[in-house]
Amino acid sequence: MPVRHGRSRWFSEADRRSRVPAVPVIPVFMRDTDEADDGRERKGELMKQYIVDAFTDKPFSGNPAAVCVMESWPSEESMMNLAMENNLSETAFIVKEAAGYRLRWFTPGTEVELCGHATLASAFVILNFYEPDSKTVQFSTLSGVLTVRRNGSFYEMDFPACELREIPVTDEMEQAFGFRPVRAVLGLDLVCVFETEEQVRTMQPKQELLEQIEGRIQHATARGKETDCVSRSFCPKLSIPEDPVCGSAHCQIADYWAKELGKQEILAYQASRRGGYLRCRPEENNRIRISGEAVLVAVSEIAAAL
Repeated sequence: MPVRHGRSRWFSEADRRSRVPAVPVIPVFMRDTDEADDGRERKGELMKQYIVDAFTDKPFSGNPAAVCVMESWPSEESMMNLAMENNLSETAFIVKEAAGYRLRWFTPGTEVELCGHATLASAFVILNFYEPDSKTVQFSTLSGVLTVRRNGSFYEMDFPACELREIPVTDEMEQAFGFRPVRAVLGLDLVCVFETEEQVRTMQPKQELLEQIEGRIQHATARGKETDCVSRSFCPKLSIPEDPVCGSAHCQIADYWAKELGKQEILAYQASRRGGYLRCRPEENNRIRISGEAVLVAVSEIAAAL
């Protein structure tokens, strides 16, 4: 059942735990140089990788992210190789350092400065499998310290808002998206506002033309019928044709619509094929709180050396 504006879905602690299956610790043989004195391989544990669908409460929807929690940092080349192997919009790498958790995000093409859905997925993993008695986790990132709080089945992220400036609508934008925007604003990304929800849902942008216009990512958004806004996010510059549900996009999109609609909280829907809901609340200190649910899909073990 879709989330409708003004209604919340909250679950008890028992419900939450029932939706997060326990992950067994299974001894396996390492495939590295960790050998016993007699030359036999020692038993140990391979690095686990969690696949989490973010901004949804149902598997195989929302935005999938891979999350790796490690004891130390592998090389950037190794992290890039694993991100390319996963071929998801983001692979998150976490190491607990002396000052706390450090988090980095990699697309199949590059490391990025901010990623919403992989932060949500990372918090889900830490707060369910590593620190299940905690309600809050902080990550040191390229975008500063990001705090995530668990509230029932939702995870609320405290993100920096992105300053937006209006720019002229161009023919190049129309050619790239297939519809002419009624307005365009630019921050870290390009946000193009369209006349109708149907235009956003049905557009088939030309990836090669999107690469030639402004912004790290190119977002299409419109006023929603059942939610405050709908959007889609296209990322050819990051080797991602379309991000299923982009959390960092709503640091810009939700802030825009909150001002346009005069609302304190925005319920947003990302209208990709997988789809996902975000609850967004801009704050006065140039921050924005973005909340969503998450669900575990898979746990794997990385056999290759990183």
